[in-house]
Amino acid sequence: MQLILDFFPIIAFFVAYKATAGDIFIATGVIIVATTIQLVVNYVRHKTFNRMHLVSTALVVVFGGMTLLIKDARFIQWKPTILYWMFAIAIFSSQFIGEKPLMQRMMESGITTTRDVWLKVNGAWSVFFVLMGALNIYVVYNYDEATWVNFKLFGLLGLTLLFALAQAVWLAKYLPHEENEAND
Repeated sequence: MQLILDFFPIIAFFVAYKATAGDIFIATGVIIVATTIQLVVNYVRHKTFNRMHLVSTALVVVFGGMTLLIKDARFIQWKPTILYWMFAIAIFSSQFIGEKPLMQRMMESGITTTRDVWLKVNGAWSVFFVLMGALNIYVVYNYDEATWVNFKLFGLLGLTLLFALAQAVWLAKYLPHEENEAND
C-alpha cells in the first residue's frame, strides 16, 4: 500500500498528461491534487507528516501553481531538480550537523558499519541527487515536453531504483548474518 501511495502523484501526472493528449497544465493540476491527497492519506494512516512528502508537496504546489498561473511549464519541470538538489544539500550537510549522517539515521536499524562507510554512503547519495537534478534540467532544455514527461516517470524513477539497488548490493556485506550452527 505504501509503495502505491509513494508513486501515486507521479503516476497520476503521467496518466493525466497522456490522457489529455499532452496537456501539461491539466497534468500539473492533477499532480497538485495527487500530492495533497498523498500527504493527507499518509497523515491519516500514521498520525504524522513525512518530511519528504511535506517538502515535495510544498514544491509541487509552489512550482505547479506558478506553472498554472503564468502558463509556463518550465516551473513544474524544474521541480524535480529543486527537490533533488535539496536532498543533496540535506544529505551532505547532515555529516556536519548532529552525530550521524542522514543515511546512517535512515538505514542503521538494519546495517551496522563504521562512520567511514556511512560517510561514503552519504556522499554517494549526495552526488547522485546532484547529478539527477542536472540530468533533469538537461532533458528539460534539450528534448521536447513529451520526452521529459516520459523521462520524469521512467528515467528519474528508474535511475533512482537502479542506484538504490546498486547501493543495497554494496551494503549487503554489512547486513547481520546468522551463523550456521549446524556442523554436518
